[in-house]
Amino acid sequence: MELEQMSEEELMSTIEMVCLSKVEEMHLIGYEYVTSDDIWNCVSSKYEKEGVPSLHQLVNDILSLKATALMNYMTISAYKGSSFD
Repeated sequence: MELEQMSEEELMSTIEMVCLSKVEEMHLIGYEYVTSDDIWNCVSSKYEKEGVPSLHQLVNDILSLKATALMNYMTISAYKGSSFD
C-alpha cells in the first residue's frame, strides 16, 4: 500500500508501529528513555528538504536507524535548544 492510497491516520498508525518496534530495540540495547517521537523526529528531519518518500523507504529508514545516529541527532537538537518532550 503506497502513501497515495493511505489516509493520514493510516499512515501515522503505520509509522507509529514501526517506531515502537525500533524503540523496543533501543530499550534492549540500553537506551531506556528513547521514545517513538524521538525516532520519528530523527528520521523525518532528513525529509524536510525533499519531502516524504515512499512507505517502503520510510520503514527502511526507521528500522535501519543506528543508535549512534539517533544520539547524534538528539545531541545536536539539544544544542540547538529544541525540547524532547
